[in-house]
Amino acid sequence: MQNQNKLLVLKPDNDSATPLYLQFGHKLAAAIHAGFWKADDPLPSERTFCDVLGISRVTARKALDLLFEQGLILRRQGSGTYITPKLEQPLTRLTNLSEMLKQRGFRPASKWLKREICLAGSEELLRLNLSPNSRVAHLERLRLANDVVMAVEITSLPYHYVPDPEKIGESLYDFMRDANLTVVRAIQNIGAVNASAELAQLTGVEVGAAMLHLTRVGYLEDGSAIELTHSWFRSDYYDFVVELYR
Repeated sequence: MQNQNKLLVLKPDNDSATPLYLQFGHKLAAAIHAGFWKADDPLPSERTFCDVLGISRVTARKALDLLFEQGLILRRQGSGTYITPKLEQPLTRLTNLSEMLKQRGFRPASKWLKREICLAGSEELLRLNLSPNSRVAHLERLRLANDVVMAVEITSLPYHYVPDPEKIGESLYDFMRDANLTVVRAIQNIGAVNASAELAQLTGVEVGAAMLHLTRVGYLEDGSAIELTHSWFRSDYYDFVVELYR
């Protein structure tokens, strides 16, 4: 009975000029954003929505189709409909992915692909303000949440800050903090890309699927650039949010 009362706030208004499926879809989306259900929680069945809200099967299905297209829900054959474990990162706050995952109840993890020292490339020389023939710690890893690959991340740091990248454990930022290398400011650029064959294989998406590409340069308190990171995020699990005011 308590769960049914919870669903009643989603009931569309029969007297409204807005189609019932749009009303229901908007209310259901708002409830998901408000945290009525957690990531990976099952949604009630279409039949439950129909019985509790007094709507038709067609209305329920069209509304759920809208949410599926928006990436808010997942359909698992033979199992049902579930809340997409999507992460929304605010663009107005400096944070790291592991920190954000923990705050949202996910279990963060990393899978290292490379930890090595190499000569800095042209982009690293420019963005990290390095001299020619400088070396960098080059890091490549997969970022996971609850064992799902969320992103591929490639980071470069000046060698004199990180001479032994093998000492970096689960969290790069924990390593940097312990070494008194605190990033206090960062500049991020975000763009849309299509998954290459390599990215698709690493993240489990289709070749050509839409992904979010983030480029980040982090700075220490003295203004020195310490971190250049390229991240490719799965757009079906990850989103960036900014709140605007007039």
